[in-house]
Amino acid sequence: MNRKAKILRHIDRNGRGIEIGPSHNPVAPKKDGYQVHIIDHMSREQLIEKYQAHGLDLSQIEAVDFVWQGESYAKLTGKTDYYDWIIASHVIEHAPDLISFINNCDEVLKADGVLSLVIPDKRYCFDHYRPITGLAKIIDNHLQKSINHTPGTIAEYFLNVVSQSGQIAWNAETTGDYQFVHSIDNALEGMASVIQEDVYIDVHAWCFVPHSFRLMMHDLFGLGLISLKEIDFCQTDGFEFYMTLGRQGAGIQQSRMDLLKQIDAEIATGMQTPSRWRQLSLKKSVKRVARGLKARLRSA
Repeated sequence: MNRKAKILRHIDRNGRGIEIGPSHNPVAPKKDGYQVHIIDHMSREQLIEKYQAHGLDLSQIEAVDFVWQGESYAKLTGKTDYYDWIIASHVIEHAPDLISFINNCDEVLKADGVLSLVIPDKRYCFDHYRPITGLAKIIDNHLQKSINHTPGTIAEYFLNVVSQSGQIAWNAETTGDYQFVHSIDNALEGMASVIQEDVYIDVHAWCFVPHSFRLMMHDLFGLGLISLKEIDFCQTDGFEFYMTLGRQGAGIQQSRMDLLKQIDAEIATGMQTPSRWRQLSLKKSVKRVARGLKARLRSA
């Protein structure tokens, strides 16, 4: 399946849906016949102005039905238990309160509705050197009803964001040096803005590898903090992976220990450059040849 097919795999094309934050690249555009409402942080006119100098096809920007200003999606749309599906590509990692984001989506979905997520894999994007997100801060931010990112989140982001070979997103085969994108002054300025002005700065609050996100969803459901479970999951392709959630999801059929082991393996893989993997492969090949020669000498 290509990217779009993975996102739309459980989407009812004839149903009513929401796409959150599609910006200049909608997955299920109105012009293709989707019955979709667009939620974004700006109007279409403002988005066109924002991306004017980026060399993009601005005609792809959809008319925005609801400009989100921090309220729940039920209050914003005036609907509950109404939509068949929601698509949110590269959105959930920005939410200061991840649990409320999922529950806000759940509130406007029908009982059999689905939430289709696309999530960056921190191994292959600018979050590469940031730690994977644990359960504690996600729960704490929810209970504290966070609407802005904390000064600590801002500092961690600005001090650790990197590019590889000049790219802020790459894949497992990409080689080249990592370079910091921001400075300590950027971190100080961002922290000061949050502390003194209580403003929202748009950064990634949460960093995941595929199975850390799967485990997070499993644990949040088990703790009664969300009502959606995993319906489907697709491994990382390029720099992103895919998850579909719903109230009727079967959830994960693996043990927590197995998931933790898979997280360890994913993190280890992400820390190896492709050239390093080729070196290891070469060493293994040399060892196999050596063993074969020794076996032949013994049998001669």
